[in-house]
Amino acid sequence: MGAMIIFVRERVRNVPEMEVYGGLAGPTLAGHPGTPRAFYGAHETLEGAPIDGVVVVEFPDMAAARAWYDSPAYTEARQHRHLGADYRVFITETL
Repeated sequence: MGAMIIFVRERVRNVPEMEVYGGLAGPTLAGHPGTPRAFYGAHETLEGAPIDGVVVVEFPDMAAARAWYDSPAYTEARQHRHLGADYRVFITETL
């Protein structure tokens, strides 16, 4: 089964940190089988608290998704995301 990592941005707290994250995060997919499927496009909250943005990255399976998320390059990048904004991030299996 495939998998997707979904990033739900709730609010930005530090724009400069998010700019650093933005410059580092994309290149971390090199060498990993992740394919971006959504990247802060138009969205509409239908239920729950409003969100600020969404990123969805598709992987062939949960192990590949976790390998990218735990990679040294993304571990370094996500430190800036943690400093810059509030997110919910999760991996889910796809059909």
